Amino acid sequence: MVKQTQTDPFTLEIVKDSLLASGDEMFIALAKTSMSPIIYEVLDYACGLTDAKGQLLTQGNGVTGFIGMLSYMVKETLNKYDNGKDLKPGDVLIINDPYEGGGSHLSDVGLVMPIFYEGEIIAFSANKAHWTEVGGKDPGSFTNDAVDIFQEGLQFSCLKLYDGDVLNEPLVEMIRANVRFPDLSIGDMWAQVAALKTGEKRVREICAQYGKEVIIDSINYLLDHGEILSRQELQKLPKGTFEAKGSVDTDGLGNGPFPIQVKVTISDDEFICDFRGSSPQVPGSVNCSFTGLASAIRTLFLALTNPGQDVNDGVFRPLKIVVDEKSIMSAERPAPVSNYFETMLNCLDTVWKALAPHVPERLAAAHFLSVCSVTLSGDHQDTDEPFLIVEPSVGGWGGAQGQDGLSGQFCILDGETYNVPVEVAETRYGVLIDEYSMRNEENGKGAGEFIGGKGVIRSYRAMSDNQSATITYGRNLTTPWGIDGGYEGSRNEFSVIKANGEVDGPFGVYPRYPLQKNDVLQLKTGTGGGYGDPLKRPAEQVASDVKNEYYTVEEARTIFGVEIDTTTFEYKELEARK
Repeated sequence: MVKQTQTDPFTLEIVKDSLLASGDEMFIALAKTSMSPIIYEVLDYACGLTDAKGQLLTQGNGVTGFIGMLSYMVKETLNKYDNGKDLKPGDVLIINDPYEGGGSHLSDVGLVMPIFYEGEIIAFSANKAHWTEVGGKDPGSFTNDAVDIFQEGLQFSCLKLYDGDVLNEPLVEMIRANVRFPDLSIGDMWAQVAALKTGEKRVREICAQYGKEVIIDSINYLLDHGEILSRQELQKLPKGTFEAKGSVDTDGLGNGPFPIQVKVTISDDEFICDFRGSSPQVPGSVNCSFTGLASAIRTLFLALTNPGQDVNDGVFRPLKIVVDEKSIMSAERPAPVSNYFETMLNCLDTVWKALAPHVPERLAAAHFLSVCSVTLSGDHQDTDEPFLIVEPSVGGWGGAQGQDGLSGQFCILDGETYNVPVEVAETRYGVLIDEYSMRNEENGKGAGEFIGGKGVIRSYRAMSDNQSATITYGRNLTTPWGIDGGYEGSRNEFSVIKANGEVDGPFGVYPRYPLQKNDVLQLKTGTGGGYGDPLKRPAEQVASDVKNEYYTVEEARTIFGVEIDTTTFEYKELEARK
């Protein structure tokens, strides 16, 4: 129910937009002061503000999968510190515990800061960023063969990094002594502190200008406004119960696949996702916390309702998620979670699959889905200094009603992130990029009236001996599904081309593959699923596809029913299309 307010609507809008701008400024501050390419190039982080109860007010994020995680961090802070009574001005909390508010894996380190005004907590500033290193058994900290959380790195259980403006020096020294790249990890931590203080400064300025009561009114207005917009769009969705099944390929230890099932019930008032009956938590590191699941489903809920609106907790009031305890998407300590994102994505994809045929104007055919994470370490050939690559990979999205799928994009939960540029990679790391191209293989994958976007081929040549690559490419056993007669897409996979010409692979998951000088790690991501009957694709467009080497002349003839002259690219429609 929308609460009545004493503040005039113009002031409410001004303060609301000022809070949103503060979140944006925090986001920029972190990027400009961070030390690691995965933050300032890839944008693997999120910043935002919550109210005094931990309800999200505004969030700027590169990684879509972080939507809503900040509020869980703040609520855990409130739980641990007597509902905020044990907090004081200047406190900064550090948290990455995936089961208690952290939400993802240990590499994603969150910082939380209470914002006081006139002796009262008025809001919290919070952020969450992927540190290059948090220790653990493998370089990069998240690996695909961990058997418990203790192998995955340092755990910060909502500890005070600052206690009333006083830095916890022993905690910083503990971090420095337990991570492989302390300058990067601790440098990123300072960047996060700077972003928090930027948010604190701006909120206090808004309070000083408008007063505490106006700020509280504006916060309530912001949350209620989000709910109103969300419920308006919910009314437009088809009503009923929709079901689908999916699976997670492997836990990295040779087990799997693991079943995922969902029952989605949509009414005028609620959007319920019931995952009961899915796999229990598993021995390997693909387990996901409930917080991670909730963030994933929030992403799809936004896509279905109003993807352009500002994100806050009011938007998600109609959303409900039901799970079994200790399931693969609601894991409990000490289950390993470093590759949680593969389960998180498969849960989202299963809801997507259930609803896509019924909401074609909002949901495309399936995409390559996986983060396709790459962790590559070794010594630089020129300096003998250790290096570490930690990055996701791009791939193909599915065709949709009225448009082809996008090529070379990150998966849905990576959102607005980016590759490390080739020039930066070759300068900082001990590799050369032999190839970075569209994956146009002759297999007809992703064909449809609207074709699936293409995956890519990215090849790293090792420039020194004794390098090590840990690769997690999900959707390797299954392919992206098509819609309404569209063809399936292709799998994600990688191979190693040895310096002597031998080829090992393809693989989907591999921990610590040893690379010697001039070995080439060849990464291939999937093409998205097709949408609609390929015979309905305009013949002129098919000719263009062949010219662009998306499909072969033979595929144009047998799949699309179009005969194409390879010299002139003139075309003729065959009988199958008539």
